[in-house]
Amino acid sequence: MSIRRRLVATLVALVAFPLVVAAPQGALAAEPAATQKPVRMGCGKMTFDTVPGWGLGEDGKSQIGSTHGGVAVGKDGTIWTSSSLGIFGFSPDGKVVRRFLGDAYSNIHDLKIYPEGEGEYLYGARNVAGEGIKIHPVSGDIVLKLGIPQESGLNLDKWAPTAITVGPNGDIFLADGYASNHVFKFDNTGKYLKHFGVAGNGMTEFNTAHGMTLDPRYDPPRLLVCDRNHQPKGRLVHYDLDGNFIEEVVTGLGMPTSAIVQGDFVAIPDLHGRLVILDKSNTIMAVLGHNPDGETRANHNVPQEKWIEGIFNGTHGSAWDAAGNLYIQDWNVSGRIMKLVRVE
Repeated sequence: MSIRRRLVATLVALVAFPLVVAAPQGALAAEPAATQKPVRMGCGKMTFDTVPGWGLGEDGKSQIGSTHGGVAVGKDGTIWTSSSLGIFGFSPDGKVVRRFLGDAYSNIHDLKIYPEGEGEYLYGARNVAGEGIKIHPVSGDIVLKLGIPQESGLNLDKWAPTAITVGPNGDIFLADGYASNHVFKFDNTGKYLKHFGVAGNGMTEFNTAHGMTLDPRYDPPRLLVCDRNHQPKGRLVHYDLDGNFIEEVVTGLGMPTSAIVQGDFVAIPDLHGRLVILDKSNTIMAVLGHNPDGETRANHNVPQEKWIEGIFNGTHGSAWDAAGNLYIQDWNVSGRIMKLVRVE
């Protein structure tokens, strides 16, 4: 059996027979957060409980604006997420502790945080504004902007970055996933170094280089790229930090939007309303929040009153905290961010 068929079969089996502790009767109907019960999902080491109402305001409503962005967790435990309004920082118990709002911070499609010296910085890919940015997480100062690099000689008419990540030496990688499908490499000052990757559906081509992260499970570390619309199914691929293709990592993922690594594990939001977790061998070991409803999965326009606890709609961004809990953002008109607590 080919690797593609093996992995698709694994995913189908996990979805068809979800290892989820049964929720109370009626849990598959939308209800107010105040009356919802936690839903258990996953299996083995990757078993989680939802936290109903996490991140909502005192009135029980979402307070962040529509979401089409990312999630990142800082060294101090702050959970950052991006939305149409800007950037919000949450405490672990779901209270807003910091926010940067307005045109300079709105519509960040991918959000990361990386250490630098004794501090750390947020990095964002802004597809609508057409730029990559670096932000101080205390002051909110934007200390670096990355536009179309004229030195590339590409003469691009459109620039719509969808993903950003930082290498061990501070080099910045920015994926132009909604336009040229090139990945651009800059040094830590923003100087253009090179670009690689082309649009297409071949083994070494990108059909929407939508998400990207550093994969430190390897020595030397690699780039892990989410090739969202590759046919016949979305996939993950590895490149080295010089832009050379290494291998196809996993296929049959639907529409993988982003990826984030903690230890041996990789969390991969899938726009089809689920989050897939890979182990160190890149084998699927859990599927969380699978949405069986074809009308509400991969659907941005599911209002808050239609949300179902433990069921995702258009999973777009995720991040781990130090304890192994997951924070997940849906692509959603009302603005949805969720916390999953890892079960020991």
